[in-house]
Amino acid sequence: MDITQSLPNEQAVLQLEPEVLGGYIMESLSNPKAGLPSDLHPNNLTSRMWNHYKSEKVNEAVLEAWAWLVREGLLIPKKDGWYFIGKRGQQVKGRQDLDSFRRSNILPKNSLHPVIAAAVWSNFIIGKHDIAVFEAFKEVEVAVRTAGGFQPTDIGVDLMSKAFKVDNGPLTDMSLPDPERKATLLLFVGAIGLFKNPSSHRHVPLSDPHEAAEMISFASLLMRMVDAVGP
Repeated sequence: MDITQSLPNEQAVLQLEPEVLGGYIMESLSNPKAGLPSDLHPNNLTSRMWNHYKSEKVNEAVLEAWAWLVREGLLIPKKDGWYFIGKRGQQVKGRQDLDSFRRSNILPKNSLHPVIAAAVWSNFIIGKHDIAVFEAFKEVEVAVRTAGGFQPTDIGVDLMSKAFKVDNGPLTDMSLPDPERKATLLLFVGAIGLFKNPSSHRHVPLSDPHEAAEMISFASLLMRMVDAVGP
């Protein structure tokens, strides 16, 4: 769909953040019916926008969004001053794709423990943050149960308390001083009690992708800690 059809008036354009308006621009650039040339230039787009909106503020907003797309590597400048859609940009056909791209930047997949990445990525990238966080901490629980040799009936906070029992837990690092062993126990108990258990029993709204990414990264760290003390 042409950008002027999606955003019918000046106010509709100006209320958008640059990265959101960038999604509309990519949608228009990727649509052959939009009538834009294969060699791209922001002036082509701003001319069309001017014909529709007659607003300098709109053109400024478009140029700011264009600059964001260039900075993110979606649009690539050529030596002659024109632009082309880069490899990253070719994966972004519209707003939904751009949302996924932005989330992938918030939580780089290759920075996560492989088990966590496999468990959460498909849900996180489409905005199902609560499910992604639950799955991340479920994997931590499964890893602790397996590494500690526990039964399927050992779950949640009780499992963490047994696994990291300060004096003789099977996953307790006895080379650590007593205060650090206690801290490790509290870390795992608190993580499962706060981030995994509540969502096992009720809907826990989680709309902020940055907050979800931080929780998932924390689960990834816990997984690496389990790897370090497990068999």
